[in-house]
Amino acid sequence: MEDPVERDELECFLILAEELHFGRTAARMRLSRARVSQLVQRLERRLGAPLFERTSRSVVLTDLGARFRDDVEPHHRAIEQALARAAAAASGFGGTLRVGFSASLTGEIALNAVDALRAAHPELAVEICEMSYTDPFSQLRDRYYDVLLMELPVREDDLGKGPTLLTEGRMLAVAADHPLAARPWLTMDDLAAVDLIATDGDLPDYRRALQSPPRTPSGLPIPQGPIVISLPEALVFVAASKGALLVGAHTAVYQSRPGIAYVPVVDAEPVRYGLVWRAEERTAAIDAFAARVTAAIPAADRLLTPAA
Repeated sequence: MEDPVERDELECFLILAEELHFGRTAARMRLSRARVSQLVQRLERRLGAPLFERTSRSVVLTDLGARFRDDVEPHHRAIEQALARAAAAASGFGGTLRVGFSASLTGEIALNAVDALRAAHPELAVEICEMSYTDPFSQLRDRYYDVLLMELPVREDDLGKGPTLLTEGRMLAVAADHPLAARPWLTMDDLAAVDLIATDGDLPDYRRALQSPPRTPSGLPIPQGPIVISLPEALVFVAASKGALLVGAHTAVYQSRPGIAYVPVVDAEPVRYGLVWRAEERTAAIDAFAARVTAAIPAADRLLTPAA
């Protein structure tokens, strides 16, 4: 083998081995497809054999590639975690804290918390952005974010979860001319009368069941409506009478628009919000952000109530 394998080559190989798609690998690494291909080819030259079989329609691991992935992946993950922990311990409030939020209201709370955090710790750089609607955890695991303010529950073993910080009721977003729109309130059994919109993407089953349950509490089937990749897309379908959507109560204020009615669902499980981070990588900066989030909640939308 030639010179030692470089870190970006290993990272590119492991992501491509997971995605088996050059475009998605390039997007996750924020590189061009040509650069991804270059890194893979450079690693293959170092090893002296192909790691992937490529056609115009598919990318698959060779036998050597599969063995190499199984050998390398646990060591690479351990090194990445050790580097992250060492950097966090050494820097204190230095470096950058990357914050993600899941919705309009959590974004407002997070922005207020970030402003307070920057004022208290000017040495800490803070970046904030809306997280993925369809894949809530990959960007956290890939270190695009260090902490998320998002809907709970989160049951993944590799992620740390804080307590519920605030809650809100659920509402059904439905076309304004739908019979249910004239009702003062609904129950979960009423969902059997609508085509319920679902979210595409890599959602755990327990989260998908909260957003688009297949049956009502009494066992009635709930028809499935369109599958979407964003909230704006879902609301377009709602306004067009193509389906209905379960949402948090704040959506009626932040996403009010013609053609859509929001009706409370009185027996639905409330929406709970809290912080999520990579397990064993909670830093002083995350703790400081958490404290500012808690302080920002009383100024949030009055449709939300602090958790008991």
